[in-house]
Amino acid sequence: MGTTQAHRGPDGTMHATASDGRAVLAMNTLLIVDQQAMPGPYSDRATGILLAFNGEIYNYRQQAKAWGIPLAPRETDAHLVMRAWAKLGPSCLDGLDGMFALAVYDPRAGKLFLARDRLGEKPLYWRLDGARLAFASEVTTLTGYGPAPLVLRPEVLAIETPVGVDTPFQGIQLLAPATLLSFDVVTGSLDQHTYWALSDRQPFTGTYREALAKFSVVLAEQVPLRAPACDFALLLSGGLDSSVLAYLLRPPVCVTVRYPGQDRLDESKTAARIAVDIGAELVVVEPGPADFTTVLPHMMSALDYPMGNASTFSEYMAYRKIADLGLKVAVGGLGPDEFLMGYVRQALVLFGADAVLAAGMDAYKPLAAKLLHTAGEDLDPSEAVTRLVLRGPDPERRIHDLIAAAMGAAESDLARGLTLADLATSWRPLVMTSDKLASAYALERRSPFLARELVELSYRMPVEYKIEHPAEGKRILRDAAKALGLPREVWGSRDKLGFASPVPAWLNGPLAGWADAQIITALAQAPAAMTPLLEGGLKPGGRFDRTRMQALMAAAWFCDQTVRAAA
Repeated sequence: MGTTQAHRGPDGTMHATASDGRAVLAMNTLLIVDQQAMPGPYSDRATGILLAFNGEIYNYRQQAKAWGIPLAPRETDAHLVMRAWAKLGPSCLDGLDGMFALAVYDPRAGKLFLARDRLGEKPLYWRLDGARLAFASEVTTLTGYGPAPLVLRPEVLAIETPVGVDTPFQGIQLLAPATLLSFDVVTGSLDQHTYWALSDRQPFTGTYREALAKFSVVLAEQVPLRAPACDFALLLSGGLDSSVLAYLLRPPVCVTVRYPGQDRLDESKTAARIAVDIGAELVVVEPGPADFTTVLPHMMSALDYPMGNASTFSEYMAYRKIADLGLKVAVGGLGPDEFLMGYVRQALVLFGADAVLAAGMDAYKPLAAKLLHTAGEDLDPSEAVTRLVLRGPDPERRIHDLIAAAMGAAESDLARGLTLADLATSWRPLVMTSDKLASAYALERRSPFLARELVELSYRMPVEYKIEHPAEGKRILRDAAKALGLPREVWGSRDKLGFASPVPAWLNGPLAGWADAQIITALAQAPAAMTPLLEGGLKPGGRFDRTRMQALMAAAWFCDQTVRAAA
């Protein structure tokens, strides 16, 4: 199993057996904190505790001092976690600020513990096989462990991705973010509980000026804490989020993606100006249609299963270039859109379609049209959000109910409800694709905006601190960027692009015949449950329609599964 995912940690794949012989842990090591550190798994001689660890704990030195845990030279954040677990048990999770998926076997209790970071940056899948529990960072590692029939989840048709803890493989689950699982190796009993919930944070009650001061301080403290000690690359789109990271982190290399002839998607001029300002090398990647046909099989193999993410191809090509440069860490700007109202769909719910379109966002008319309803009838916010996120049928209203439950947890604060709805639906594919595509090239992906203190503060703030104008979300981040001296074209920009790609247009243009052939080939072999998804991709779509893209990714994924099964 460790060898299967060795690409995630090319600095060493090793395994270790617990002192009582009841657990075997494997670990793929990618050395970031200390290039000369020993690869894992790690064991504590005094207690027999065994640890396999994936990720980074950014405050590990501070916590080592706070907990009175000595660290010797060549010892890293993993050693801190192991000793903290030996001393404090699972309660140490509350003090860890970072991204992680970990497995701890404690022979004193005869239990295996699995835990995941608060926002699910690092994946962790698990399955039960009789009285055994198996776990891994990748689904395909577990499908190789034993049979796991394909299951097409209804929500894949609705929003292009499984939700909750489901996967497209029977018997294999994703451990939920901020969750601790314990498994008793003697009795086979299993227990799970959530150790952190964003919805529990109390509202911020200060003035906007106080909020901006607090936000600016937290931003300046927490973002640089996530800069690796080694050389790294920043994914620089030219938008607000990545530009703020550029000025705070001063990366030696910035990588941007540009598509020749696609002027609306091109923010490379802004990226070039920022790179000059901070003294960084700007590397421009220019993929074409032929690149997409070449990399699709590897891209889908890396993802484990199809996920809805419009920037998948751009992100993949950026990671490939970063790996070619010999770097180990890629930094990106996930987070502010979800927590500070940066999406147009959020503005549509908060202000209404008419206000958004009147603010100069005419390009989003097709999206705004989803909110059309009977004149004089108030549209429930959860219904509005559901209409905006759905990309296919939701006959059992599973997505509607999921969104309604998430928004209900915000206790009538609409902006906080929108954040929780995003975390319940679109967030999972964003963080998962970032990790999986980067890991396919032995890169560590870091997202500094996901610092716990910054996330909690952003969530707590009143809606008007996040967005005042329908076309200008992330108000407080814009004002912080202005104070940092970022160019006006960055903090004054209204239209979010990010690493958008023209792939949907290619699939209706130069790649139309190729796409049809791929989908038809899969149709001839795929189970009946996949037929609606694949057949939908044989129809042309509009600018905001990713149906063909979704069907093509599903076809490539199914072909990959067929090849794996044959092998």
